[in-house]
Amino acid sequence: MDRIVVTGMGVISAIGLSVAENHAALVTGKTGIIKGGGNFPSRYAGLLPFGEVLIGTEELKTRLGVTESGITRTTLLALHAFKEAIGDAQLTDEQLTAGDTALIGATTVGGMCLTDELYANTHGDTENIEYVKSFDYASVNLYLQKRYHITGVVNTMNTACSSSANAIMYGCRLIKNGLANRVIVGGADSLAKFTVNGFNALRILSDEACAPFDQNRKGLNLGEGAAFLVLEKEADVKGKKMYACLSGYGNANDAYHPSSLSPEGDGPYLAMKNALSNAKLNPADIDFINAHGTGTENNDEVESRAMLSLFGTLPNFASTKGFTGHTLGAASAIEAVYSILNIDKQELYPNLNFGQPIADTGLEPVITYKASAIKHVMSNSFGFGGNCTSLIFSKA
Repeated sequence: MDRIVVTGMGVISAIGLSVAENHAALVTGKTGIIKGGGNFPSRYAGLLPFGEVLIGTEELKTRLGVTESGITRTTLLALHAFKEAIGDAQLTDEQLTAGDTALIGATTVGGMCLTDELYANTHGDTENIEYVKSFDYASVNLYLQKRYHITGVVNTMNTACSSSANAIMYGCRLIKNGLANRVIVGGADSLAKFTVNGFNALRILSDEACAPFDQNRKGLNLGEGAAFLVLEKEADVKGKKMYACLSGYGNANDAYHPSSLSPEGDGPYLAMKNALSNAKLNPADIDFINAHGTGTENNDEVESRAMLSLFGTLPNFASTKGFTGHTLGAASAIEAVYSILNIDKQELYPNLNFGQPIADTGLEPVITYKASAIKHVMSNSFGFGGNCTSLIFSKA
């Protein structure tokens, strides 16, 4: 079976509107987490830090040429990253509309960023009825499907924070099973009152910039963004740049708690172990781990224990959520781009805001930018409900 390679990438996040802008911020250690909230109405705007994309919704519509009514910010972020990815991969109109091109996207917010508009619709506001149609998760991919006349397999993943990792895994499996020759995979989420209020109710939002793997971490910062990758068979991409290959993946669920991982880290351990087995690699082969690293009490300690159980002596690792915040359904795809940049650029990006190791584990992430020889990167994404996925990208 041919290797599955990445031929295109697109990303928009709090640290940049393109892959190049995101890379520049990663290299310089420039965070995108600020006390903002200007692009979504919330009582916490200006009070809590967020990883907000600093471009307004109306400006996004203008830039992207979107004139239809009822298009959500989530969809606009997805469209922005999608366009960069397919352009980078040099996909033609004929390829996009061919039956062997699939689109697998992910989101947790979807159209729920316009909950107030939906509420008005259900109470007799017939002038804005379009928001009923845009409210569900599938509306993001349905818009991309319609705009680009995609006729192949189209699907939407929602497994909380592992959503776009599962979209990437599923897209790879479509190619391996002969159901597609190329797949556009990724995810998008926008900041919204629905998620901000929900996470605040769980008491896991930090009033400071998040500090993954730090002993004094206080919680996570929510962010927004989108990222897409183009996956193709190596035999089909002669003359194209191959950023990396997707060499392995694993999914597991510890089914411990609706919003917490098991103290022993069963789900994360099995996801990482399964990914190594799928890639036919040993723990010692991994040069870097892009950790899930949310900055919450439960996640960071549990992930640390799982990594120690599997690896013993850990390779370099870090979380990039100190740059972007936790972008939920988009997080895995954005961090997949960053993992591929680790390989393509042969460099490591810092775990921001780290000061003191967690007492029970003693692990210290990478805290400064540095060049490093990298062949294999593991990217972890562990979601609510215990849905855990690990991806492995390798040098092409």
